[in-house]
Amino acid sequence: MTSDFHSTGHPIQDLPRFGPDQTAVPTEAEAAAYCRSLAQKHYENFSVATFLLPPDIREHFYAVYAYCRWADDLGDESADALHLLDWWETLLDGFYADSTTAIHPVFIALNKTIREFGIPKQPFADLLVAFRQDQVVKEYETRDDLLHYCRHSANPVGRIILHLARTTDAESLRLSDAVCTGLQLANFWQDVARDWDEKGRIYLPREDRLRFGVTDTMFRERRATPEFRALLAEETDWAESFFRTGAALPSRLNKTFSRDVRLFSAGGLAILAVIRRQNYDVWTRRPSLSKWQKFCLLLRCLAGFLPFGRV
Repeated sequence: MTSDFHSTGHPIQDLPRFGPDQTAVPTEAEAAAYCRSLAQKHYENFSVATFLLPPDIREHFYAVYAYCRWADDLGDESADALHLLDWWETLLDGFYADSTTAIHPVFIALNKTIREFGIPKQPFADLLVAFRQDQVVKEYETRDDLLHYCRHSANPVGRIILHLARTTDAESLRLSDAVCTGLQLANFWQDVARDWDEKGRIYLPREDRLRFGVTDTMFRERRATPEFRALLAEETDWAESFFRTGAALPSRLNKTFSRDVRLFSAGGLAILAVIRRQNYDVWTRRPSLSKWQKFCLLLRCLAGFLPFGRV
C-alpha cells in the first residue's frame, strides 16, 4: 500500500531487450517470471508482505509491483524521463485499447490481473502524473499541494490493491487513501536528507517551514535546529493522523489482505516512532527499522496483534 520503490537495481538494466527498442515478445509465463523476479530481487518489504499472501494472489501483486517499479525507474532517467514516461503511458493506453497488442512483459503479466479483477486504467495513469511531477516540482508550497501529489503517488497503489481484495466500495477507498497518504508522508519524513542530498527535493511544505522559522539557509546546512525539530514533530503527528483516519480499513478486508494492511501500516507508524526517538534529527541518521524490528512486526502481524496506534 505504498509507493516507496527505492532499490539498487534497475529493470531496464536487468533486461534491456524489454525497453523501447524491444523486438522479442515474451510468453505469459516468461512475463510472470520476470515480474516475480523483479519484485523479489529489488524490494525486501514487498517480498515480506507477499509472503503473507496465497500463491494465486502473489503473481498479481508481482505484476502490479513491476508496473509501479518500471514507472518509478523511468522517472529516474533524468535526461529522458519525461519522454520515457510518455512512452510508458503510450503502452498503457494501447494496452487498455487492445490488450492483445501488448509486447512488454509487465503489460503481458498485468493482462490476467486486470481481466480477473476488473481494474480500471485510472489508478495506473494517476501514478504517471506523480512521476512526471517529480521531474518539474522540487518543493511544495502548501499541505494541500503535497496531498495532491499523494493522491497520485501513493493512493492509486492502495486502490489497485483494493481491486485485488475485491473491496472497492466508496468507504473502503476513502480509508485506503488515508492509509496510503500516511505511508507516503512517513516515507517523506524518513527521507528528508536523502531527497535533499540526491534530488534537491523538499517535501516539507514551504508554508509550514516559514511558520516554524525554518529558513532555506538552515535547510541547506542540514541542521536539526530547534525550529526544524518543532516543524518535523508537527509533520510527524500529521502523518500519524492519516493512519488513525484509516484505522477501520483492515476490518473491511478478508484476513489475507487485512494482515498486509496492518503490516504496512505498522511499518509506517514504526518509522514515525523512530523519528520521535531521534528527537526529529533526520539529518544525522536516516530513521530506519532493524531486521529484528521488522521481524517482530511480522510476528505480531501473524499473531493478529498489530493495532493502529503509536508503536
